[in-house]
Amino acid sequence: MLDYIRIACAVPRVQVANVEKNTQDICDYMRSADGQNVDILLFPELALTGYSCGDLFLQDSLLLAAEKGLQQIIQCANDYPALTTVVGLPVRAGSRLLNCAAVISGGQLRGLISKTFLPDYDEFDESRWFSPAPKGVRVELAGAKILADNRALLRVGGALIGVEICEDLFAPIPPSSELALAGAEVILNLSASPEVAGKRRLRTDLVKAQSASCKCIYAYASAGYTESTADVVFSGHSIFAESGVILQENANLTDAGYMLVQDCDLDKIRAQRRRNTTFRNASLDAYESYGEITVSTEPLRSDGSLYPLQKLPFIPSTAEERKAYCLDVFQLQVTGLKQRLQTIRSNAVIGISGGLDSTLALLVAVEAMRQLDRPLTDVYGVTMPCFGTSDRTYHNSWDLMQKLGIDAKEISIKNAVTLHFQDIGHDMSVHNGTYENSQARERTQILMDYASTVNGIVVGTGDLSELALGWCTYNGDHMSMYGVNGTIPKTLIRWIIKAVADLPTFAPAKEVLMDILDTPISPELLPPDAQGKISQQTEDLVGPYALHDFFLYHILRYGFTPTKIYTMACRAFKDDFEPAIIKKWLRTFYWRFFTQQFKRNCMPDGAKAGPLGLGPRGDWKMPSDASGRVWLAEVENL
Repeated sequence: MLDYIRIACAVPRVQVANVEKNTQDICDYMRSADGQNVDILLFPELALTGYSCGDLFLQDSLLLAAEKGLQQIIQCANDYPALTTVVGLPVRAGSRLLNCAAVISGGQLRGLISKTFLPDYDEFDESRWFSPAPKGVRVELAGAKILADNRALLRVGGALIGVEICEDLFAPIPPSSELALAGAEVILNLSASPEVAGKRRLRTDLVKAQSASCKCIYAYASAGYTESTADVVFSGHSIFAESGVILQENANLTDAGYMLVQDCDLDKIRAQRRRNTTFRNASLDAYESYGEITVSTEPLRSDGSLYPLQKLPFIPSTAEERKAYCLDVFQLQVTGLKQRLQTIRSNAVIGISGGLDSTLALLVAVEAMRQLDRPLTDVYGVTMPCFGTSDRTYHNSWDLMQKLGIDAKEISIKNAVTLHFQDIGHDMSVHNGTYENSQARERTQILMDYASTVNGIVVGTGDLSELALGWCTYNGDHMSMYGVNGTIPKTLIRWIIKAVADLPTFAPAKEVLMDILDTPISPELLPPDAQGKISQQTEDLVGPYALHDFFLYHILRYGFTPTKIYTMACRAFKDDFEPAIIKKWLRTFYWRFFTQQFKRNCMPDGAKAGPLGLGPRGDWKMPSDASGRVWLAEVENL
């Protein structure tokens, strides 16, 4: 099960008090929504009559017309058994009148949710007509006696739904907070929110924040501009939010006569709630008075095709957000290293390869020294060429160190590694793991010993993507005294370097930084080709980092199954990779992820600068000998 739910917000061109016309429009939207495999169709507050009826709400004719219209909608729902419709109307309850949301499915009225908070300030005067939500009051409506309750949870195809109405969201403790703690994964809000300058932003911020604190999906539909009258203008604002992220909202300031359709991810909500102890602990005493109503047992129809997916989930999508985010991450890296250097009164020693990871680590170290008001020569850069070093990376490493003004040193490891091969009886013509790992371990030994001569600590350069794949040599580049890149995925590193290169303080090094960004990713442990160019490219060996970072993000953050991740990846990368290729690298990822945990369980300290980490003291705790059989078997069956 992919566990998506498809929700639609419909904002009809409501004619105030013209119930017959409004009823027909609602039925038309139901037909359209069902044709798009919508699971839940949400209408605005009092959409059957219009919100702006004023004292007409005290007229029996209007109330009887609303009840008749509801009957017609219920009858219409017979044709769409897999669709749940939520529509607003006034409901008589003895001497009281309630502002309600009617929940309709399978040709029946399944639930009735009444508004809790009635505004009577500014342009509002709701208590003139309506009473607050009662407790335990049953009303005769649509041929049934039904409980008008604001504490009901609605079960729709396996998803738990809560409903609140307009002003409820603006309360200090909205009903949706309690509904979420009681189990509601989706909150629906029927609203009629008048528009004034700046209110659209406030509305969006409220929905976004409530979805974040409640760890829920939040769908909001407000009355359209055709209900505007006298001194108020309605906007027709619709919003979809999921755990603090706006998925979609209508584009126009004032709107009506449209329907927004959005897939939302129930799996994501459930994963976040399991992971977040604050939410779990708050819900332990969970509002047992909340009853559950089965609205529909039909399976959810959403296939997730309307859910927004990012190819690069670690990277903000807009240029402005991306640059700001990258500089924030960079400063967190700098702060962590700065504190360590200050605490132990140490210098920084870094192996410089001319590749992305060591470049970022060097930039972090230079900025840390700058912020500590220490000379940049307290950063000791060491380039250690060997059999696989290309002219391009060799010159870039030297140019970078010189332009940054650090203490630069070259130590060739060819002779030392050759002697080591002789000592252990390894044939140098055999370019296997021994050939490659020996170079990595020799470099680490030099850095460690050199650090002790210059009162330094070895600053590690390995990144999150490499750690996930175990693409590092145990007790080689795997080891350091402080790692600055351990929570930074490979796909993000490029953008951080680019953002830092644009800073005035790094202007002298910008040209070489741009060339480093343009250099193929490689460990350079095999000899260059006949033209002296890099022959060993990492992504040819372990797979594209874009794919692996996509897998990693959804595994770590949400614990999604291989089936769901594969389905998402096929959608996100449909223009880049064939499904068979995605499956191949997903298999590789899981195999390496499980078999290489022993490397991650002994990683050095390093600031959590990115959103996720794999260090043993951070986000991920896993036994080294755990079996990946369950996951790999699922991949094979895709």
